[in-house]
Amino acid sequence: MDNRTHNACVSRNSTCIDDLFIPAVGYICSCDGGYQGNPYILDGCLRDTGYHPFQQKKNCTRKCGSIDIPYPFGLEEGCSARKLFQLNCTDMSSSSLQLNDNYHVKYIKVNEGLVGIEDTSYFKQDMYQMHVSKEPQLYIGSGESASVQWAVANLTCQEAWQNKSGYACVSNSSTCLPVDSRDGYIGYRCECTPGFQGNPYVQDGCQDIDECMMPGKCKGVCHNTVGSYHCVACPHRTQYDTTKMQCTSTKRQNLILGIVIGFSCGFGILLVSLSTMVFIRRWKNDIQKQLRRKHFRKNQGLLLEQLISSDENASDKTKIFSLDELEKATNNFDPTRILGHGGHGMVYKGILSDQRVVAIKRSKDIKDGEISQFINEVAILSQINHRNIVKLFGCCLETEVPLLVYDFIPNGSLFDILHSGSSSRFSLSWDDCLRIAVEAAGALCYLHSAASVSVFHRDVKSSNILLDANYTAKVADFGASRLVPIDQTHIVTNVQGTFGYLDPEYYHTGQLNEKSDVYSFGVVLVELLLRREPIFTTVSGSKQNLSNYFLWELKARPIKEIVAAQVCEEATEEEIKSVSSLAEMCLMLRSEDRPTMKQVEMTLQFLRTKRLTSSHAAAENDEEMQSLLHTRSEVSCESLANNLGVSANPESGNSHKCYSLEQEFISSIGLPR
Repeated sequence: MDNRTHNACVSRNSTCIDDLFIPAVGYICSCDGGYQGNPYILDGCLRDTGYHPFQQKKNCTRKCGSIDIPYPFGLEEGCSARKLFQLNCTDMSSSSLQLNDNYHVKYIKVNEGLVGIEDTSYFKQDMYQMHVSKEPQLYIGSGESASVQWAVANLTCQEAWQNKSGYACVSNSSTCLPVDSRDGYIGYRCECTPGFQGNPYVQDGCQDIDECMMPGKCKGVCHNTVGSYHCVACPHRTQYDTTKMQCTSTKRQNLILGIVIGFSCGFGILLVSLSTMVFIRRWKNDIQKQLRRKHFRKNQGLLLEQLISSDENASDKTKIFSLDELEKATNNFDPTRILGHGGHGMVYKGILSDQRVVAIKRSKDIKDGEISQFINEVAILSQINHRNIVKLFGCCLETEVPLLVYDFIPNGSLFDILHSGSSSRFSLSWDDCLRIAVEAAGALCYLHSAASVSVFHRDVKSSNILLDANYTAKVADFGASRLVPIDQTHIVTNVQGTFGYLDPEYYHTGQLNEKSDVYSFGVVLVELLLRREPIFTTVSGSKQNLSNYFLWELKARPIKEIVAAQVCEEATEEEIKSVSSLAEMCLMLRSEDRPTMKQVEMTLQFLRTKRLTSSHAAAENDEEMQSLLHTRSEVSCESLANNLGVSANPESGNSHKCYSLEQEFISSIGLPR
């Protein structure tokens, strides 16, 4: 309080504070920071002049056990600079050093102005409350165990310099430093100037530091000086840095070093990254190899290898491809390599390592129970060698669903050319249509009767009749095909095929026979005649089945009003009637009423031969063409006769009758039904 009339703190530079232990009882007085003395009398608080810069007693003890006790601290009277710095060594053997009976001293660092203490009193108290009679507050810190700062006197450095007789920093090369607390300024302390070390509180206590003895200090030839040092003869590609006071790399060297370090780090990161990538790739490849081996075993790869190796013809032509080969051939099954989507899978264009262009079919699904049958089909189809059947080169069994590799047919399908309209780059003439029909019928006839095991195609349609570079027909897509035992004429199976071409009897009964392919081929013949799709849109916008439409219109109006305009222009009326009658017979609802593929082929072959003969007839080769026709007719006649169980032996007297049978068959298909 400012009114000191009724205050016991009468001295200037004094302060009234509450009693620490019993605040409700009263207060006590204390001199302000930087002052010491008696606050209860006038001018009792004076500036701190109690520091003695020189040791007053000789031969003072400077150790308590292992603890050094440098001046201004001491153990005896006259060995410390002031009473607050007098310590008590209670046990020399255990280094028990006490400060003010309450604090155990662990170390003293004069140059840093630190004392390590531990509070050993019953009531733990703040270091600010550590008082000695008539001594100022010089210790700064709190807690039971800590490093505390200390000041030598409650003076500023400027005040201390003015009091020469009491100035604590007596050593040369020492300087004064202020000591502050959280509550404000406390006093000052001393330390050695840079380049010196020791005790600044005693004369010549700060000694020069020999920096040249420090490892890596100069990095050149070092010369020590009082309080400092300097470097000479810096190594090659280094220069002396006055700021760092050592030889440092030149900017160019630093740049090179930085580049080298950066390159090394980058190379290291790249090496680690590449190593990681290689490891991951190898790990993935190992997993893929294991998966491929698993698929190969599951897809009966060993069985197929055995079947192929046991057949000399098959082993020369059929190959089991690895997945790597086909991925390379199709550029990892690039979508741009897709040739088309079938009912049973997707077809890609590929180029093998021997530069063969192939079509690779990826099927949608094969049931586990059908794998063995699939392998048998591959083995059988690999033996098929017919000019009008797409050649199977081999397969790949390293995928979940096996891949088939066929010969590549470049000109697309018959469906594309017939129904693409003006966008087609090629238009089929009637001669082409007859030739393609004969070739396709011959291929199906071969599958039904001439192959080692009968094969029912089960998905005959114009999109499965492909055209090669010379527009020769190639029957393709055996994904739905079934092998038929020699002693069976039909098999019961799940219905498969394409709507518009599907045999109604097979659809309702599930019984598949060779006549099912005949029905589907009949739809193809109707496509050639009418140039309409198997399921087409009428003028009214409704969907119409082509075979039903054809049979209905055939009864309602003349055939020339039904067929396409191009067919009417190029074909003779007899040819149109013959082909339409043949198509009508193929589309019979009951399979036994339909002709065989052999009969269909013979009929079409006869029509084509007759057309070729008539179109190329001339006087100079008339006899030759007639002989050719007679020869082909005899062959066809003999085949037909054998098929019908009639002898074609001229000696039997039925030679003329055999020819009549053929003519009768050709004539009969032109009769209305």
